[in-house]
Amino acid sequence: MAQPLERQQAKPHLAEEWVGKIYTLLCIAFLILTIFSLVYFVASKGLSTFFVNRVNFLDLLTGLKWAPDGNPKLFGALPFIFGSFSTSLLAAVIAAPLGFCASVFMVEIAPKFGRQYLQPVIELLAGIPSVVYGFVGLSVIVPFFRDVFPGQGVGIAAGAVVLSIMILPTITTIATDALAALPKGLKEGSYALGATRWQTIYRIVLPTTLPALMTGIVLGIARAFGEALAVQMVIGNAPHIPRSLFESASTLTSAITLSMGNTAMGTVENNALWSLALILMLMTFVFVFIVRWLERRSKV
Repeated sequence: MAQPLERQQAKPHLAEEWVGKIYTLLCIAFLILTIFSLVYFVASKGLSTFFVNRVNFLDLLTGLKWAPDGNPKLFGALPFIFGSFSTSLLAAVIAAPLGFCASVFMVEIAPKFGRQYLQPVIELLAGIPSVVYGFVGLSVIVPFFRDVFPGQGVGIAAGAVVLSIMILPTITTIATDALAALPKGLKEGSYALGATRWQTIYRIVLPTTLPALMTGIVLGIARAFGEALAVQMVIGNAPHIPRSLFESASTLTSAITLSMGNTAMGTVENNALWSLALILMLMTFVFVFIVRWLERRSKV
């Protein structure tokens, strides 16, 4: 009598398990379909510039002039590519030391105070809308640069400062988690050998967590590379390669958001903007592959 009773009790659990499996598979299938549909849509539109409109691929990547309304029409995206990379990399250079120092302070120097007060404040920055960052940059950073440095204040420097504040929570959070997950035996062994706290941080903690720290930097660059509104408000949106950090420039996202609404679907101008979006998407994939490589390296 015990076996039939156990089977009856097991049937509802088997049904729940099958329902859970089917629901999970449907969710995974939906995500995969969405990703492939997005990639196909952007790629089909972006590649139409080269296969339908016969725009030279190298001219798009290396051209210095963007004049879709000119005669002849020119689609040189190098100023936008240069602006995106320069602002993103400079923002990472500014934010990485600040994020590392903040994480070291919160984990190694003042863990109680840092975890209780400083970490929530830094993570709160991630929830602020990008338009607020752009407005603050336009009201504070641009006038400061205009008064201190030559130029109008807008440019790559202003965009990089705004982006550095935006990616600071990403870098800090990942660095803090990596430092907190470090085995205590490493630090205790360093102290036992007579090393000071700063020697332990510099020679043991940071080199051991370097792959995770680099992951945070790459994710921050990826976030900065795809940001549109905040950079658009402070960079000046001039389609040329600047000669200094305080001259107006433009990025891929700025060019897309400013021009997409003024073009008709299917025209060469519209397809060229989709080509810029395709470049953005491909760079996102590159950043994802770099992050995965760094994660595998940290596990090894």
